Amino acid sequence: MPAEVTLLPSGHRFSVQEHDTLLEAALRAGLAPDYGCSSGNCGLCKARVISGIAERVRPHDYVMSESEKSAGYILMCACAARTDLVLEAGEARDPRDIPLQHIAARVRRVEPLSERVSLLHVQTPRTHRLRFLAGQSVRVTLGAAPPRELPIASCPCDDRNLQFHVARDDSDPFARHVHGELRSGELVAIEGPRGDFTLSDDLPSEIVFLAWGTGFAPVKSLVEHVMALDEGHTMRLYWIAQEGGHYLDNLCRSWADALERFRYVPISGPEAHALDGVLAAEGSLADKAVYAAGPATAIASARERLARAGLPSAHWRAAVT
Repeated sequence: MPAEVTLLPSGHRFSVQEHDTLLEAALRAGLAPDYGCSSGNCGLCKARVISGIAERVRPHDYVMSESEKSAGYILMCACAARTDLVLEAGEARDPRDIPLQHIAARVRRVEPLSERVSLLHVQTPRTHRLRFLAGQSVRVTLGAAPPRELPIASCPCDDRNLQFHVARDDSDPFARHVHGELRSGELVAIEGPRGDFTLSDDLPSEIVFLAWGTGFAPVKSLVEHVMALDEGHTMRLYWIAQEGGHYLDNLCRSWADALERFRYVPISGPEAHALDGVLAAEGSLADKAVYAAGPATAIASARERLARAGLPSAHWRAAVT
């Protein structure tokens, strides 16, 4: 049977399978505990056992002081739960709680998702992973091309494998490099995380996601994060793109098939009329949160129209992509 872990002072709870470390299980559950290297060197994932039994299952180089040992401190990256646990541990509650990081990573693969969009998969070193919140972005430098800020399309639960969606643009050196000569193993400089397009603890139970084109990338990260939290939120995703531009349509449909509380609505056609159907379907917005990602003009128009329709300003989050 999995062990149940409660984190204090937040009260967040998650399950731990027998062979998972506490850090792995917390990240997989959509939580954001304090950590750094995740390999037992830095000590940033230190937590204090209040009750229950944790067992060290991985070696670590960080040296605990005698006072820390006697107080019950452990490293979450090196220990597993042997019984239900209550831990005192720090957590990121806000983007400002996560430091800016500089990481030398490598291209793992470049894979076409459609004729217009490619997946850029970057892998960090095992001992220097990127700590981030779902929905955030990083600045990516490839070769001699100017740096580009890209939203992370993957979930923070896999902090070593970072995914980005890059649209083809022959006028952009960065996009030309990704869609042209970029190869596996090439060095990538990552700086981040950046941005506040993140989930808050006081979300309404209904979340509406709006994505224009490759604005789907940070929305994908947020949707997967909400799934990991498993707190009963109702989600609706409206993806606005030109005909054939829903490059991960099958993934979205699989979410809709698997999740009772998730609905996916692909929208094709003129962007000027895209919100008409959304507003008609949603009705009152007073008790909903809206997360929107896309071009600046689309975001500005959506914010104005949704505000007129009754969306509280505190329930609006947006990212320009």
